[in-house]
Amino acid sequence: MNTQLIAIAALVIFAAIMIVIGIFTSRKSSTLDGFLLGGRKIGAWLTAFSYGTTYFSAVIFIGYAGKNGWDVGFAAMWIGIGNALIGALAAWIVLAKRTRRMTRKLNARTMPEFFSARYESHGMKIYAAVIIFIFLVPYAATVYKGLGSLFGSIFPNDILGMSPTTVCMIIVAVLAAAYLVLGGYIASAISNLVQGIIMIAGVIIMCVALVNHPNVGGVGNAIKSLGEINPTLTSIFGGSNASFLLWNILLTSFGTWGLPQMVHKYYAIKDETEIKKGSVISTIFCIIIGCGAYFAGSLGRFFISANEAGAPDIAGGYDSVVPTMLNAAFSSSVLGNILLSIILLCVLSSSMSTLSSIVLTSSTAISVDLLGAFGKGKDEDPKKQMIITRLLCFLFIALSLIFALFNFSIIVSIMSFSWGVVSGCFIGPYIWGLYSKKTTRAGAWCGLLSGVAVFAVYYTLSLIVPSIRFDVAMCGVMAMAVSFVSVPLVSAFTKKLPENTLKAAFED
Repeated sequence: MNTQLIAIAALVIFAAIMIVIGIFTSRKSSTLDGFLLGGRKIGAWLTAFSYGTTYFSAVIFIGYAGKNGWDVGFAAMWIGIGNALIGALAAWIVLAKRTRRMTRKLNARTMPEFFSARYESHGMKIYAAVIIFIFLVPYAATVYKGLGSLFGSIFPNDILGMSPTTVCMIIVAVLAAAYLVLGGYIASAISNLVQGIIMIAGVIIMCVALVNHPNVGGVGNAIKSLGEINPTLTSIFGGSNASFLLWNILLTSFGTWGLPQMVHKYYAIKDETEIKKGSVISTIFCIIIGCGAYFAGSLGRFFISANEAGAPDIAGGYDSVVPTMLNAAFSSSVLGNILLSIILLCVLSSSMSTLSSIVLTSSTAISVDLLGAFGKGKDEDPKKQMIITRLLCFLFIALSLIFALFNFSIIVSIMSFSWGVVSGCFIGPYIWGLYSKKTTRAGAWCGLLSGVAVFAVYYTLSLIVPSIRFDVAMCGVMAMAVSFVSVPLVSAFTKKLPENTLKAAFED
């Protein structure tokens, strides 16, 4: 009971803060530009924390850390290092300045608008909007599901006739709708700063407390004991799991280069002097959160036994590793209950920040991009667009909640699938569009279509050829590679864009 009361108190305080932020920022989101981009006046700290908290949701704590930490051991932290150095630092260096400049020149507020203006193609705008809306729904659902697993371990009994997981999902949906619909991007950015601070505190507390738990007995004993279970778990590069590790590093690190909810952060940063500072802040944040989450996940074997197949012997499998471990480690004392509540807020914060970014990206894909493509222009009736955008925020939250209520078990697979398809479609046309005047409309279309095509072909082959196993992470990396390579190849043999189009994008 102590655990539940403390958790409820923490949730009430957290919810109040989020709603206050939404109300406070509502006046700054009265225009569509303010709602979507915060007036393009967001500083380094808010942008960097928004980037980092959007990057890491409950999926990393519950799904990725639980599965990869259990299977790979300490080497799973290489994923966190890759995310920090490639997914954050390198991404900011390569993409931030170019994206900020070109989206302002083209007056693009979303990625579909960028594609439409850069390549003079309304069809491209419609296609990109549809891809975003369809494939980010299951991604948002994994955010609900991941947090629900932890919530269900703290509240094991039904609440008001509903499972605790369902109640948790509804709470997250209501909170996200409240502050996002009120304050838009700036509410999301300020909330992300608060949530990011909670995440850092929660991860540090979680790692320190787990290492010092009697079951673990310190870092030295953890290394020794895991090595005795399986030497692979303490191998510096993952031993026999090295290839599995590599595919996951590539997917989760380069995937951010083509995800619209991540790229969107660069649009809003107020000036180029903030970019260098933002890159450092986001990199440090990603190292702490990424490495901390995977390190904690690798300690799951000290609290959960393995079955005959070597998998965790608990209901829910890999997705229940971290929730079960945390509940077992911290629920037996008042201090432990407080620590568990802080960790719950950490996972809740990561979920809320990611969900708000996905919702904003997906709702605008319909209100601004899809409906705008069939209207007279992006500036037609801004008040009407604001109302539609806010209503679509509600709709997307509801759809992703409904999807999450289906009993899918492998969070990692669903999330990897969404990342792979979306980034596989966008990464090639987006990066080449920023850097190369030689990129053609046909080349961009080839890159946009490749994400879906690679997944469709690979999955079909896995059904026809028994020796081919459908690996979501590998397929996602292949889709991104094909998109990136095919754009310049097709562009070399197809009609160039008009000079006026290139001047609008590239000339100062």
